[in-house]
Amino acid sequence: MVKVTMKDGAVKEVEEGVSVLEFVKNFSNSLAKKALAAKIDRKTCDLTTPITTDSKLEILTFDDEDGRWALRHTASHILAQAIKRLYKDQNVMLAIGPAIDNGFYYDIDMERQLTESDLSDIEKEMKKIVKENLPLVRSELPRADAIKLFQEKGEKYKVELIEDLPEDATISLYTQGEFVDLCAGPHVVSTGKVKALKLQSVNGAYWRGNEKNKMLQRIYGTAFEKEDDLKNYLHMLEEAAKRDHRKLGKELDIFSLHEEGPGFPFFHPNGMIIRNELINYWREVHRRYGYQEIKTPMILNRALWERSGHWDHYKENMYFTVIDDVDYAVKPMNCPGGMLVYNTHPHSYREFPLRYCELGIVHRHELSGALHGLFRVRNFTQDDAHLYVTPNQIEEEIQRTINLFDEVYNTFHLKYTAELSTRPENSMGSDEIWEKSTQALQNALENRGLKYIINEGDGAFYGPKIDFHLEDSIGRTWQCGTIQLDMMLPEKFDLTYVGEDGEKHRPIMLHRVVYGSIERFIGILIENYAGAFPTWLSPVQVKILPITDKHADYAYELKKKMFEKNIRVEVDDRNEKTGYKIREAQVKKIPYALVVGDKEIEDNTVNVRRYGEKDSKTVSADEFIANILKEIEEKEDRISE
Repeated sequence: MVKVTMKDGAVKEVEEGVSVLEFVKNFSNSLAKKALAAKIDRKTCDLTTPITTDSKLEILTFDDEDGRWALRHTASHILAQAIKRLYKDQNVMLAIGPAIDNGFYYDIDMERQLTESDLSDIEKEMKKIVKENLPLVRSELPRADAIKLFQEKGEKYKVELIEDLPEDATISLYTQGEFVDLCAGPHVVSTGKVKALKLQSVNGAYWRGNEKNKMLQRIYGTAFEKEDDLKNYLHMLEEAAKRDHRKLGKELDIFSLHEEGPGFPFFHPNGMIIRNELINYWREVHRRYGYQEIKTPMILNRALWERSGHWDHYKENMYFTVIDDVDYAVKPMNCPGGMLVYNTHPHSYREFPLRYCELGIVHRHELSGALHGLFRVRNFTQDDAHLYVTPNQIEEEIQRTINLFDEVYNTFHLKYTAELSTRPENSMGSDEIWEKSTQALQNALENRGLKYIINEGDGAFYGPKIDFHLEDSIGRTWQCGTIQLDMMLPEKFDLTYVGEDGEKHRPIMLHRVVYGSIERFIGILIENYAGAFPTWLSPVQVKILPITDKHADYAYELKKKMFEKNIRVEVDDRNEKTGYKIREAQVKKIPYALVVGDKEIEDNTVNVRRYGEKDSKTVSADEFIANILKEIEEKEDRISE
């Protein structure tokens, strides 16, 4: 017998060699039906995996990310099998077919150029395979035998993948019916588990992401356990398409992207208003929380980046230049420059926590294929802060930082979830430092009572971190804020402070961002609000619409009055019908359109039409101004009302 420790701490005994699925069936048929995969001692595996030693076991369902990935990975194999069945005469060769966030894809090489209309035929065949409920059976072969197998099948891409593995490697395969694929797994137990699927698009993709290689066809799809969940997801995608920040950014004249600078966004006057309002708010919040703002150079020499570790751990993402025969790098991060500022003065424990913040422009090299509007760019403004604390101040300062996050995110009515990211493979520093750092972040989360998940191996190379994922108005999540605990860079830069004992000590540093990237945060807000920004952020807050020319003087008097109170106001005095001007103000998502005619002039009133509302109302001009100033000051959110 072996002992199995469940996620909740319960310990159960089971015969050695029993599969995970058989084990679960012994105590919970309902869980066995929902189970998609498992983790044995934190390693994700199939439900058919035998339990052979005392182990920690976690059962994964569709509610777990790894459970979803197992189901969607199986969906990619179903896709490949369907293509093989349908296009036997097209010399189909399979490349790779992984699960990805929200779905899966498969890269294929075939004579026929697939179109969107072909996807429905493939999808029908996939659903037949699901109905067949084919078991997915894992097997293993020596490397040489696996190469021979796939050579016989004419699968040159699979052969290339295997040949890249060590000669003594054991190769795992998965078989479902007549279909065999090279795969490390894990998968669900049978194709019948993939009850709801949808193919979404077909695009080009270079083999192994290298533009020197052949262009393959990449078919994207998604899969769910339940048809209703799939329908809800597809509805969300339709809504997301309407909110696409690239489309709205152009329509609302916020920003543009140009081939002269791929990944380098251009902000227009409307975009600068939004940007500056976000920055003004950021500065106001940080002043209240005791931060001091600094500014560091954009280009610094190689010696600095070698000292920080970026030259060895981040070089492929950096841009370089040479000045006076010396290598320099354009900064991808603000922290090394911030530490030079720290070292310009001696410091005492009495100053701590010391909080420096910076709106630093950083540049990171992203592959051209990864660029995406404002979400993935090559230069952006990071709203950084570096906090220097003593060991006994760590948790209190993390709690204070989360308080700041709460205030900012609540302003935009954005909820969040937290992830604790642990040590990555390319990290630097000792096991002891990593354990202490990770435990400090975990303690802060648990003592606050904040629910979180652990994201293994996704920390920064210099320390663990807490990431904050924001949920927008249609249920999507975005990673924005982060808190990183760093005991290593202060060592590398020889940062010190004088403690109560009069001796020099090493400070602990917290890196943190709230917006993450101002550019990306603007993109998120465009989509969250569907372009209908709250009044305090709107580039134009009020549009005054005189009915005829004789009402224009009154409109301009109102404009002057509002402008003097810093309300962003315009007059549309074109010789157009009032209904047309109202509709145009709605299209531009202006919070308030004020129609003024004879009656409004006589009574010193305005007829107010609020964006998104059918009915209008008439109020005094002074009352309207007082109300909108209050709305702006309190940063009211139109989504929440």
